[in-house]
Amino acid sequence: MTDMTHAHTNCEHDNEGVLKYAFFIIFSFMIVEIIGGVISNSLALLADAGHMMTDAAALAMAWMAFVIGRKPPDAKHSYGRQRYQVVAALLNGILLLGVVFYIVIEAYQRFVSPGQVEAPIMLVIAFIGLLVNVITFWWLHRGQKDNLNIRGAMLHVLSDLLGSVAAIVAGLGIYFFDWYWLDPTLSLIVAALIVRSGMHLIKESLHILLEGVPKQVNIEQVKEFLAQNNPDVDNVHHVHAWSLNDDEVLMTLHVKVSQKLDCDKLLSNIHQQLKEKFSITHATIQIENNFCSSHKEQS
Repeated sequence: MTDMTHAHTNCEHDNEGVLKYAFFIIFSFMIVEIIGGVISNSLALLADAGHMMTDAAALAMAWMAFVIGRKPPDAKHSYGRQRYQVVAALLNGILLLGVVFYIVIEAYQRFVSPGQVEAPIMLVIAFIGLLVNVITFWWLHRGQKDNLNIRGAMLHVLSDLLGSVAAIVAGLGIYFFDWYWLDPTLSLIVAALIVRSGMHLIKESLHILLEGVPKQVNIEQVKEFLAQNNPDVDNVHHVHAWSLNDDEVLMTLHVKVSQKLDCDKLLSNIHQQLKEKFSITHATIQIENNFCSSHKEQS
C-alpha cells in the first residue's frame, strides 16, 4: 500500500511540474499574440489569444489544484483536498464558454463592418503560435493522460493549435486574395471547437462533483461478480460508487450472508477482488447476518 501511495504521489508531482512549465510557455506567448493581434487588427489572432488566455488560466488553476491537493487529510477534510482538481476543471470549462461569447460577438461585428488586417504580422505570429502549441502539447503529453486536468489542458492546447492553423489560413487568404471574411469565419470555427471542449469538461467535472458513478464502474457487474465468486455471499446490495477526482474510486456496499463465517476473511477477499477486478482501493463493506451485524437487509 505504501508503494502505491508513493507511486501516486510521484505521479501528482510529475503532473504538477508538467502543468507549471506548460503554463509559463502559454502565458508568455499569450502576451505576444495579444500585442500582435492588436497591431495587425486580426480577430482570428485575438480569438486565438483569448483561447490561450483560458489555457493559461486553466493551467494555473490545475497547477494550484495539485499544490493544494498535496495537503494531507485533517479534521475538516477527511478525504484531503483532491476535489480541487475537479473544481479547477469545472471553472476551466465555464471560462471557455465565456471566451466563445466574446468571439461570436466580435465575429458578427467583423462580418457587418470588416476591418483592415495586417496579414504579414498576423502570419508571423500565427506561425510562432503554432510552434508554441506543438511544443506545449508535447510537454503535456508527458503527464498522466487519464488525469482530468491533464486531459483538459491537452484538449485546450490542441484546440488552440487548430486555432493557430486557422489564423495562418486566414492570413494567407487575406494576403493573396483579400478574403477578409475568412478572418471572422475561421474565428467562429475556433469558437465551435472551444464550445465542444468546454462542454465536455463541464459535463465530466459536474458528474464527479455530483458523485455520479464513475464511468469505469458497472454497479450490476460488481454485485454479480462478488456474489458469484464468494460462496458464502447470498447477495450484494446498497452499492454506491463515486470518485474524489477522475481516477480514485470509492465504494460502499452491503453483503448479506446466511451462515456463521469468518467475517475478516470474507472482507479481505472482497477487498482484494474489488482491487484486482475493478481497481477500487477504498471500499467500506457492511456484513449483514445475525452473527456479524445487527443490521437487517433493507429493500
